[in-house]
Amino acid sequence: MGLTRTHPLHLILGLSVWAVWFVVLYGGLSVACKLAPPDPAAGALSWINMLLLPLTLVVVALLAWAARWCWQGHADSDSLKRFMARSAACLYLLSALATLAVAMPILFLPPCI
Repeated sequence: MGLTRTHPLHLILGLSVWAVWFVVLYGGLSVACKLAPPDPAAGALSWINMLLLPLTLVVVALLAWAARWCWQGHADSDSLKRFMARSAACLYLLSALATLAVAMPILFLPPCI
C-alpha cells in the first residue's frame, strides 16, 4: 500500500531525514578527521568534503522531490487532507533548506580545523 501524499507521517519524515543527515555529516566528519585527517593545505577541496558534498546533494534532492510530491496532493477536496499535504510539503522544503544551510561550510572551510 505505501504512504499517500496526505499521510500524517510526512509531517515528521522531512525533519527526521534532516536530523539523521546532520548526525551522519558531523559524526562522519569527526571520525574521518580522527582516523585519516586530510592535508590542511588542501583547504575545502579535501577528500572528506568531496565525499560529503554529493551525499548532501542527494539528501537535498530527495527532500525537494518529497516536497513537490506532497504539494501535488494539495488539490484534494477534503480540507484536512489539503492541510496535511501543504504542511508536509512545507516541512520537506524547510528540511531541504536547512540541509543546504548546514552544509555551506563544506564549500568554504577545511574539514579538520
